[in-house]
Amino acid sequence: MTDAQPAIESLLARLCGGEITGKDYVGYFMNQHAEELVFAQRRGEKTARFWHSDADWELQRIGDHSIRLDGPMDGMITVADLIISREEATWLSACLAASRHLRRVDSQSSGREGDTGKKS
Repeated sequence: MTDAQPAIESLLARLCGGEITGKDYVGYFMNQHAEELVFAQRRGEKTARFWHSDADWELQRIGDHSIRLDGPMDGMITVADLIISREEATWLSACLAASRHLRRVDSQSSGREGDTGKKS
């Protein structure tokens, strides 16, 4: 087969208008209203990038504590000031968990120098 299919990263980049490359961990979700969500995490960056079609594909920077259950109305789930559904929050939480290792600082520089592992 000579027709090379475009990589998922380039398809998602065209969809949301963001910079997504093969260096990113990516996720895609379509909700019950046919709204599309795109997630991208690059190794070494402290935050992930998130786009939602219902928010005009505006780039949102998010991290492990970005999904909030304390919106202005009881039971409202938000991320980066966007109201999201429980299904969207579940998907986004899974993306954040799966890419957490890419946001971690190298353990050599985590302030544990001099820790010999011995208890006194």
